[in-house]
Amino acid sequence: MKRRSFIGQLGAIGAFPLLSFNTRGITDSTSIKITDVQIVRVTGKKESFGFPYQGQITPLTAYPEHRLAPYPEQKTIEKEVYTHSSNYIKITTNEGVEGFYGLIDQEVVWVVLRQLRPFLIGQDPLAIETLWDKMYRLNRHSRAGHYMMAISAVDNALWDLRGKYYNEPVYKLLGGPTRDKLEVYASCLGFSVLPEDLATKSVELKSEGFRYQKWFMANGLADGSAGLMKNVEMVRVLRETLGDAHEIMFDAFNGWDLDYAKTWCNLVEEYRPYWIEEAVNSDKIDSFVELQKSTTVPIATGEHFYGRWEVAEFLKRNALDYVQADPEWCGGVSELVKICNLASVFDVRVVPHGHNIHAAMHVIASQSPMTCPIGEYLLNWMPGKIHFEKYPHIPVNGHIDLPGRAGFGIVLDEDKIDREEILRI
Repeated sequence: MKRRSFIGQLGAIGAFPLLSFNTRGITDSTSIKITDVQIVRVTGKKESFGFPYQGQITPLTAYPEHRLAPYPEQKTIEKEVYTHSSNYIKITTNEGVEGFYGLIDQEVVWVVLRQLRPFLIGQDPLAIETLWDKMYRLNRHSRAGHYMMAISAVDNALWDLRGKYYNEPVYKLLGGPTRDKLEVYASCLGFSVLPEDLATKSVELKSEGFRYQKWFMANGLADGSAGLMKNVEMVRVLRETLGDAHEIMFDAFNGWDLDYAKTWCNLVEEYRPYWIEEAVNSDKIDSFVELQKSTTVPIATGEHFYGRWEVAEFLKRNALDYVQADPEWCGGVSELVKICNLASVFDVRVVPHGHNIHAAMHVIASQSPMTCPIGEYLLNWMPGKIHFEKYPHIPVNGHIDLPGRAGFGIVLDEDKIDREEILRI
């Protein structure tokens, strides 16, 4: 495709492009139109994890019958090959340029195909801000949940399309890059948190160049005082093992209450955690405010924020130190950029949750390091998310090189795909 520039669309005379009006009375400066919105499912073979999985606490583990199984005693599990599938969203146009993004959560497939696809066909894909606002206004339940996740999927695909239209990576369209490489933290969901295993794995990750590590709590209220002390012991072991030059973060995944969180913070302050994440449910803003006032441990939350409006309330009340909005869920690239702008006003940092890597990486790379210092890399989950990609983003020495390909640069590896299908509803 011929390379375009932003000013290349201008008319031959004058400083403005020629404008026309379509039958709906909407100003239209380009002939490009969306012709279809598809969900592409690819299936192939993948090798399993091959290690004993340690679960984390969740809100449901407050009930004794839903507590986690005992810590895994088996040190190794044989790897096996299994059938693996991933969904991607593809937006096609009459000019041949396409937007492609994924993987996409299964929960949003129905929303994309049944509610958003009919509305998007015929629209200008380059009018991303307009389309986001229209999609948001289209449904009364748009402010949260699966509908907002579906908006996120479409928005990210539109940014990929825009990047391909202008032949530039998304981070350049957003004003970056602000760095050559993105530093990521090792997100350790799934690894055993037995003290000896914790020490061994954390040293291994340190040797691989990760300056930041996040570990997941396996104990909550139902585990009593003994469980609380195990959560404290995790912090002590990591600090004494890694030393003072490395940062350690912890995730409670909404599994505690305010009193429990305050007690834990009081007991671990001497070990300088980089943050405690989602100590309580994100809808309990008063608890976050009180926790913030009661401890020197930085407070993080936001992977379940759905848009700038929720973030604004937390910022106005000084309820957190790190915003973790996820562009796969919060409204896509468009919304995450707005959240970064909001956070910068309050000198609060944004470290996007790493449900996927592409959108978050490009937004971070476009922002000041003072606003977006690092990204998240889920060590045990990202390999499955990027399995079918020809150019997967894999950290080296704790950093990922910024891609130079247009859009997000997602290209599927045909050698890994046994079946490809277009989903219909």
